[in-house]
Amino acid sequence: MKERLTILDGYDGAAWLHRNSGYIHPPHHHDELEINLVVGGTASYLLANARYDLRCDTQIWFFPAQDHVLLNASPDFTMWIVVFRPALVERLCTGDETRILREPDPPGRFCRRLSRSRAAWLCALLTELADDYGADAARFNAGLAYALLSAWRAHLEAPDVRGRDVHPAVEAAAHALRHEDPNHPWTLDALGRHCGVSPSHLSRLFVRHTGVTIVEFRNRRRIERFLALYGSGHRHDLLSAALASGFGSYAQFHRVFRRIMGCSPAEYRRQVHREL
Repeated sequence: MKERLTILDGYDGAAWLHRNSGYIHPPHHHDELEINLVVGGTASYLLANARYDLRCDTQIWFFPAQDHVLLNASPDFTMWIVVFRPALVERLCTGDETRILREPDPPGRFCRRLSRSRAAWLCALLTELADDYGADAARFNAGLAYALLSAWRAHLEAPDVRGRDVHPAVEAAAHALRHEDPNHPWTLDALGRHCGVSPSHLSRLFVRHTGVTIVEFRNRRRIERFLALYGSGHRHDLLSAALASGFGSYAQFHRVFRRIMGCSPAEYRRQVHREL
């Protein structure tokens, strides 16, 4: 899914500290180059045919054509997210070392664990950037350019974090589930045939490579659909959005929603209406 990021006019990107709130972000990509720097907790990213396990001081890059989805975030998972408009990347990344950052989907893997001192220094820089966002565009843009080049230098100097290759059957299953028709869900037998392995073997592979069961992965995708459908609450009520998302009943939806989101659908509805 292509996402359109909201960046203030006159700013070359944005930087913010993300804390795990229970919200499940669907697989997505966007025109902006993105960096994540983990400062607490653990999580995993599923990116193309690899899974990356994240812990403190891990830095990972996402390029404009790369769909990525965060999995298994611990309750205390916290990371910096920094995004850079294409024009800034084009302007800055002209040398041999940085030209690769202009590509939409370069070959290789771009996840490394920084030294504690380098990660702490970058965190301090990003904290200053976040304070300037919305307050001083010139200062923010200068700092953002410096952060981009500094983060890439830190990447080049750090040891590689090898992503775990995802079995082709798991990659095919995840893609099928992400694009599943809610009115015609995959059966496990049909999904196994589609992926070329037995249903039981696919189930074992899926847990081993993603850390979640097929049922949990599907339920998270259904919650993503619900959040997109429900939106501000004007287009769908809770029940119609839940059924349209693939849940068989409100009771099933309520149980899954509370477990994944950490609150009841009614509590979520009240929160949405308060923000309108």
